[in-house]
Amino acid sequence: MQKILLIQTAFIGDVILGTAVIEKIHAFYPEAKIDFLLRKGNESLLEGHPLLNEVLVWNKQENKKKNMFRMISRIRQNRYDVVVNMQRFFATGLMTAFSRAPQRIGFKKNPLAWLFSKKVAYQYGDSIHEVDRVLGLVAHLTNGQRVRPKLYPTQAQFAKVATYRQNTPYICMAPTSVWFTKQFLQERWIELLRAIAQKYDTPPQVYLLGAPGDKAACEQIMADAQYPSIKNLAGELTLLESAALMQNAQMNYVNDSAPMHLASSMNASSCTIYCSTAPSFGYGPLSDNATIVQVPDLPCRPCGLHGHAACPKGHFDCAQKIEMGELLGALE
Repeated sequence: MQKILLIQTAFIGDVILGTAVIEKIHAFYPEAKIDFLLRKGNESLLEGHPLLNEVLVWNKQENKKKNMFRMISRIRQNRYDVVVNMQRFFATGLMTAFSRAPQRIGFKKNPLAWLFSKKVAYQYGDSIHEVDRVLGLVAHLTNGQRVRPKLYPTQAQFAKVATYRQNTPYICMAPTSVWFTKQFLQERWIELLRAIAQKYDTPPQVYLLGAPGDKAACEQIMADAQYPSIKNLAGELTLLESAALMQNAQMNYVNDSAPMHLASSMNASSCTIYCSTAPSFGYGPLSDNATIVQVPDLPCRPCGLHGHAACPKGHFDCAQKIEMGELLGALE
């Protein structure tokens, strides 16, 4: 195999988990040229990736169909030996089916799987992680062992956060999420900050992480918590710069969202707070030092794969009943 294309055009977390396939393929075929196809907006995740030959970017937001057929043409011109599709949807199925690659690999649940040369069952079960599912696509080419997803911040990105990393020990918190019911309540983040301040004679430095749109929420948390040493970095760092900062944190407090996967990709200590979703979906943390905090045996939980704009029951007990002692315990 000389040329391999990996396809994952879903969201940030999906791309991060998909990097495990890059690691596995490279380990078995170190001379192969590996390309990765993703959606426009996620390409910064793979900036400077040392194991990739090229990153292909599909603009799904503008002229989606036109750009899709352009991408199919480009894939065909590249003459890949193997195309691995990590998704179960029609568009990427079309790209795979018409790639001209002798080996076209994907999940049986893809509507165009009948045009693939190899079809793999999409596994379900509490012990099956999404990383295991996507690695299963290439198990016949490699082996069945799990490898961790991995990102590679550049030297310049590490340099960008070097000043912050010097303030040891430090804690990172990513308090927001696209889905409201996947994020710990703002007032409870404030409660956590106050509890940490009370726990230590000299409280550790705290950095708040997020996208530009999360800046106001982080500012409000800072203002209300009155934590003695805290800085709002929401919108100030790229994803890879955030990952570089998270790597050496004493703890990274995250929701079931992209920052959790950033921590996994750097094998950084993490405490994931699960509200409306659950790790049994297969998207849990993978760091060696990973703590999961959730409300067990709540009848209405989980209430959906992606979360909701508001609690369907109106009480949001999955966030309200999180034990603060468990969150503090992660620092031990």
